[in-house]
Parts: sequence; structure tokens; C-alpha cells
Amino acid sequence: MLNRNHKIKGKGLLLNEDGSLKEPGWANRLVFDYDPQMVKEPMRLKEWDYYHIIDSEGRYAVSFTFADNRYMGLVNCAVFDFEEGKKYPYLELKVFPMGKLNLPRTSEEGNIEYRSKFCDYHIDRDEKGRHFYCKYYARKHRPELEADIYLEQPPMDTMVIATPWDEKSSAFYYNQKIPCMPASGYVKMNGKTYTFDSSKDFGILDWGRGSWTYDNTWYWGIGSGIVNGKPFGYNVGYGFGNTKNASENMVFYDGKCHKLDLVDFGIPTGDVMKKWFMTSNDDRWKMEFTPFYNDRTELKFPFVSQVADKLFGKLNGTVVLDDGTALKIENLVGFHEKVHNRW
Repeated sequence: MLNRNHKIKGKGLLLNEDGSLKEPGWANRLVFDYDPQMVKEPMRLKEWDYYHIIDSEGRYAVSFTFADNRYMGLVNCAVFDFEEGKKYPYLELKVFPMGKLNLPRTSEEGNIEYRSKFCDYHIDRDEKGRHFYCKYYARKHRPELEADIYLEQPPMDTMVIATPWDEKSSAFYYNQKIPCMPASGYVKMNGKTYTFDSSKDFGILDWGRGSWTYDNTWYWGIGSGIVNGKPFGYNVGYGFGNTKNASENMVFYDGKCHKLDLVDFGIPTGDVMKKWFMTSNDDRWKMEFTPFYNDRTELKFPFVSQVADKLFGKLNGTVVLDDGTALKIENLVGFHEKVHNRW
């Protein structure tokens, strides 16, 4: 069994002068300095900050996305009302933003701000977390939306991975996932108020910077909750790039990370809404994932496309920590997806 467990030892710049990754592998914090000026193919550059916050009982969720993919960008807030079985998207597309969204070079500092005639949106950092505020003004096809949410940033390990591609030496992905961020606040929309309680509700951050190849498929799952009175989270995924040095599979318990090797999602053939039987090759991850909502996307254009099943559901099973402790997971609400992009 190939152990994808190379923990990054270096520091300084992420890339070599030729645009290649200096050291593929994983870490529990951001260790390299990302500089977009060192990317050899600027039009292939993808930058995003993606957050989602899920009610612990699985009744609703909200996501926030800032993405600058150079030829296309988006600023998005989406509300998911699972009891209604509906998604309410609030999306603004930008043509050739070319870095003008000014996303920070690191997740550890810097604010995000965006204003247009249709919305007012900002994410402000302080020493304890992130404050989200956005207001989308009422338009003919959608009601007004206001979100005011605070995500705490506990002192904890995170998942960081630096991934290259074999087919192109200048292609790379530098990614950080942060689960278990206590969430408080509200979203008001369409006469309803969706509230979050930091004692039981959590948000996650998917922070990504990279120069991607054109055609990729990925599998990703993440979730947070309370297990035996302590914060528990997980991040699992695979599907793109050369991951021989590290996988992104990791469990978080009481602030500490526990590295897994390979995870198979066990997606049922023909119907993704059936139960998934997830396993790992190190026998530490044995889970059943039961979807209850699919945010299905199927966009196909001549040169750009996305086909995605983005599923919310509940996780049940066992995971084994680094010290051999087995944790029983019961009805933990998570988010799993399969995405095929031509971009």
C-alpha cells in the first residue's frame, strides 16, 4: 500500500521559478507563500474562497462563494431550505475579472469586499474569526436577502495539500480546508429567518489557489459536528492531479488532525441519492452516507462545462484516530460532491 503521507517540510515560496510546485505533500497549516505573479499561465489560474454553513439538524444551509477564474468570476450566496426541497441562488457573474476581485493571497489575513447595484457583500477578518455580511436587493425574479453571520476560528489543525499534475509541470493546486468553525447569526429571505447557533452549528472553508489543467473530475466530502461532547470534522477527497505524495483525507477531533490514506466514496451506480458505502484502504474509515438533497448542475457550452452532483446528507459509521481510538459517528450532517469540469 502506497502511503500518501509526505508532510511538507519546507517553507517560503510555493512555486519554483519555472512555475512548478516546490514540494508536493500535505500539512496542517499554510506553510508556503502563494504568489500569483509566479504562475506561468495566468489564464489557467483559479482562485476561490468557498464557505458553507449547515444547520446541525439538516434543515437548511447557506453557502458563500468568491471565485476569480480569470476569464470568469462569480460572487454568490445560496440558501438551501431542505424542508422545502429548494435552493435559492443569489449569483453575480463577472466576465474576465482577471484578478480584480482581489482575493487575499492567504486565508490567514485580508478582507473581501464587493459592491454592485444589486448587492453589498463583505467578509471581514479579526483575531477570532470572520464576519460575513451580505445584502442582495430585491429584483423581479428574487426577493431581498440579508445575511449576517460570524464564523469563529478556533486554534486547530487544518487540512493543507499541494498537488501537481503529471501532464503539465506548471499546473498545481494549493488548497486549505477548515472545518469545525462555530457559526452564529442569521439569513433573512422570503419572509423567513434561518438562524445558526455556535454551540452546535458549524461552517467550513474551502480555500483554493491553483493553475489547473482543462479537464478534471473530483470527489469531495466535508462535515462538522459534535462527537462525545467535542468538535469533530472530516475532509475526504480524490480524483485530480498526482496524489502519490499526499491525499487530502483527514479527520479532526478536538482541534487535532488525524491523517487517513485513501478513501473510496462507494457511490452507487445509477442513482446518487441511494446510500453510499464509504471505506478507506487503511480500514480506518467505514461510513454510510445517506443523501437527502442533491444540488444538481448540468451546464454544457462549446468550451466550458460542469456536470455536478452536490449532495447533502447524514453520515453514520466509525473512524479510527491515530492513537487507535474508534469514534462512532451518528447522523452527522455533511456535504459530498462529484464534479466534472471542463474549464
